[in-house]
Amino acid sequence: MSEKTYLCIDLKSFYASVECADRGLDPFVDNLVVADPERSRTTICLAITPAMKALGVKNRCRVFEIPDGIDYTMARPRMRRYMEVSAGIYAIYLRFVSPEDVHVYSIDECFIDATPYLPLYGMDARAFARTLMTAVFQETGICATAGVGTNLFLAKVALDITAKHAPDNIGFLDESTFKQQIWFHRPITDIWGIGPGIARRLARHGAQDLASVAALNPEVLYREFGVNAEYLIDHAWGQEPCTIAEIQAYEPEGRSLVNGQVLPSDYTFEEARMVLREMVDASVLELVEHGLVTERISLSVGYAREKGSWNAAETFEGGHGARLLGAHAAGDRTGGSRKLERRTNSACFLIERFESLFDETTHRDVPIRRINVGFSDLLAERFATSTLFDNAQAEAKERQLQDALIAVRGKFGKNAMLKGTSLQKKATARERNEQVGGHHA
Repeated sequence: MSEKTYLCIDLKSFYASVECADRGLDPFVDNLVVADPERSRTTICLAITPAMKALGVKNRCRVFEIPDGIDYTMARPRMRRYMEVSAGIYAIYLRFVSPEDVHVYSIDECFIDATPYLPLYGMDARAFARTLMTAVFQETGICATAGVGTNLFLAKVALDITAKHAPDNIGFLDESTFKQQIWFHRPITDIWGIGPGIARRLARHGAQDLASVAALNPEVLYREFGVNAEYLIDHAWGQEPCTIAEIQAYEPEGRSLVNGQVLPSDYTFEEARMVLREMVDASVLELVEHGLVTERISLSVGYAREKGSWNAAETFEGGHGARLLGAHAAGDRTGGSRKLERRTNSACFLIERFESLFDETTHRDVPIRRINVGFSDLLAERFATSTLFDNAQAEAKERQLQDALIAVRGKFGKNAMLKGTSLQKKATARERNEQVGGHHA
């Protein structure tokens, strides 16, 4: 089997670059921040231009962390626009490669199996990456960086670590250059897939870089990480057996649905309980629309941090912005999961179970800032179950209302029909119905 060649292409400061392109600005010259001006100064900047990074401003910082002496433009997030530009760039890639050879990793990053295209176009990997990057820039004004590797892991590490030091913004790694350039690289959290938690566990065994991970007895890693030790061992040696074809053929054994939000201000217990009902109601409609039932629910509630705790907290910079670690990361969290006595997508049943879990686990005297609800063990509706105590007539009527609601919203928008609670002051459903990914569409 011939050696594979993969590209990992990242759109540089994507959200900020889109805003600059639409305004006729140069992201390498002009200071621009993508953040909602209607929110407080503690809101996170979704992106900043490279010009601001050059001034020492951290990516994904909070607005108040930008030094006072820096003048900048604040652009309100436009998620639908970013998705539109991302789809257009994907279409550019498809002029050069087949969709079977592309794995979209995120809105601004993708992997491409370049192996069959290098002889086709008579190019080496760098020239092919440059061709794609140039096409994207000429048609959208968005700059890209790329990593080239002999497997997916090496392509990603080449992008994250070596591309930023390359004059042409294209990094390259094979197993040999990986040992020379990456084996002793620190901090180890720069390596794809190694976060602060894994890094702390490795440090307990004296491993501060991938060379020291490779030197560890595999039995030590298996005791510490279980089956996940296989990934660490492979990556410590610059190996990754998974291919794009295998990713695209993968079918998960289980399915789940998660709905979470950061609340716009401190919420009381009762106010958060109202939002919980909205979130469960919206998620249940999604279950019904996709013909699914659930057998397990989960809840996570996060609380407001004490004033000033952000500055005192330990943070981790993982390439996509700083985040809080340890207890400070949650401020404090409560919640749990519960297996249900039946498989269902009944809103009345599920709201009741979530409210019971919320009441049992949530602090009543601490301001609430985050809520996450989850539905797991999802199956097709034909696997729904019932008990002798169910009210079949009431559930049939509820289902008719749900079907009608889905039809109306599908034609006129999600806010065309709302429950009365969503008109209350602290309700969030109306605003979230107009958002994409929790941000303005």
